[in-house]
Amino acid sequence: MQSYQFERIYSQMEKEFGKIRKGEEEGYSRLLLPLEGNVLKVHREFPSSNSRRLREAIALVLFDVKEKCTGEKADTEKFRNEDNEKLEKALLMAFDPYTNEEVMKLLKQQVQTDELTQEMLKGYYRFPVMCLLRIKDSIDTWEKRSGADGYFDFLENYMGSQIKGTEMNFTIMSSVSSSSLFGWK
Repeated sequence: MQSYQFERIYSQMEKEFGKIRKGEEEGYSRLLLPLEGNVLKVHREFPSSNSRRLREAIALVLFDVKEKCTGEKADTEKFRNEDNEKLEKALLMAFDPYTNEEVMKLLKQQVQTDELTQEMLKGYYRFPVMCLLRIKDSIDTWEKRSGADGYFDFLENYMGSQIKGTEMNFTIMSSVSSSSLFGWK
């Protein structure tokens, strides 16, 4: 895989799952806050896991999600490094049932099944993907305004005082109806 192919994942997933527009973030805060809180915790402990590494981690997570929804595996190993892998895991811990056992347990309880289908997963991953794409856009904005750590500087100012400890937080939708599988905001 070439760099341009790696970078295309953002537009591919936006086309597939949609995007949160600037100013509409509040409706997605139940997922945005755990995602942002988790990456801020990693950045505090490992400053080299900076905004650039977070952008890469988001792409890696998007490839992870794509594989789970389609079965299509991409070779992303040459894009992985210690710094973006920490951020990738922090993001996945916020929502991914295959990374966080508690999320899987709660998800299976909600849908009352032991087996998650690709169709169920695509519905489940819709809002996490949209949130990740919104964070990526914020990274781009804050890096232009404030440099390499602009996004993390923004997070510290915006929510830093509320983020304590190193435990990774997660979110999961409550009350799922069979007709609107994971349709939440």
